[in-house]
Amino acid sequence: MRTAKVDVPTEDGTADSYLAVPDGGPHPGVLLFPDAFGLRPRIEEMANRIAERGYAVLAPNLLYRGGPAGQVDMAGLEDPEKRGEIFGKIMPQIQALDTAAITRDARAYLDFFAAQEGVDPGPVVITGYCMGGTNALRVIEALPDRVKAVGSFHGGRLATDEPDSPHLAVGAITGELYFGHADQDHAMTAEQIKTLEAALDEAGVRYTSEVYEGAPHGYTMTDTAAYHEEGERRHWENLFALLERVNG
Repeated sequence: MRTAKVDVPTEDGTADSYLAVPDGGPHPGVLLFPDAFGLRPRIEEMANRIAERGYAVLAPNLLYRGGPAGQVDMAGLEDPEKRGEIFGKIMPQIQALDTAAITRDARAYLDFFAAQEGVDPGPVVITGYCMGGTNALRVIEALPDRVKAVGSFHGGRLATDEPDSPHLAVGAITGELYFGHADQDHAMTAEQIKTLEAALDEAGVRYTSEVYEGAPHGYTMTDTAAYHEEGERRHWENLFALLERVNG
């Protein structure tokens, strides 16, 4: 397996990213959209695990406009209080990333990824975590011909009262969606889940939406205070099942 840290040129700068590609190929592509804490050893570990199953993976720094990954000290993510402090430092960058910028970036990621040796240039799957799950949903809505499925895990703010809420554009989706919601998530409440599901039902989108009982927001991330072992295990099962379905 080939792994490398790569720079992806975009209209707004350069996105530092992590690439993992199995030997041979071409292999189906997976974009891995990290959580708010960005590129770090945990994200590389997750990308490698997916690549070991025969998929090419690109994990971009979604917040590259604030500089390369590592601009904010991530020491202490395993402590609930420090995790909150770190998240507060990153929040302005998250809030500045609108749908237009997310879509521009996604085109750049996809173009770069498709040109890599060993990568199938066809439509990809996006697996997203926290803000990455939200961004993934926006991308499959904007680029339905280039994204065949999305797996969103503890994604937040997928259905809000804002005029550009992701749930309002699901009618453009032609692929499959999987949502693994965190339990008792302030960023994606039970009412918001119902709103999202109603929109998907009305649009006739193929989807699965599940709440992981007892799993807090951020449950997949082993390096943070939100880690939940059973939630992480369940996430891997459902992600690999989705990949197998759409790449069969």
